[in-house]
Amino acid sequence: MADVEPARTFEEYVRARSVALQRFAYLVTRHPEDARDAVQEALIGLWPRYDEVAAKGDVDAYVHRSIVNASVSRWRKTRHSTPVEAPQDLPQAAASGFEDELADADAAWRLCATLSPDQRAAVVLRFWSGLAFAEIAEVLGCAEATARSHVHRALTRLRTNLLEESR
Repeated sequence: MADVEPARTFEEYVRARSVALQRFAYLVTRHPEDARDAVQEALIGLWPRYDEVAAKGDVDAYVHRSIVNASVSRWRKTRHSTPVEAPQDLPQAAASGFEDELADADAAWRLCATLSPDQRAAVVLRFWSGLAFAEIAEVLGCAEATARSHVHRALTRLRTNLLEESR
């Protein structure tokens, strides 16, 4: 992310980063409408502070943290599972040869759904966004050791669940 020249205005930032922010929010929330709401709320919060946040450093970290915080707050308030489509209800792959990839992606998605929002966000930030633990800690608003712990515990839980599924 640091190789990209920072946007000079809020409008430039939104044009350049909105798709990536939407993807990030979807991976964290696991729900398209919640992802759109989280991005919109994060950008609404950023708008009056854009110049200040941009001057301090990484705007993405600020927005990612806002998205994660909104997701965790929503989860804590509702404490319910988000239903996902059963694999048999999903449309079949148009081209042959993708069945194994779809099965792997579905299994990974089901496993990630078992993680807490903090753990899921840490895993997404680490393995999808490629952030270092210090950057994850900044986004999540915690100590670097806590970020490492979130990822470690998430991976342990994923391994355990995967072993249980394979039995």
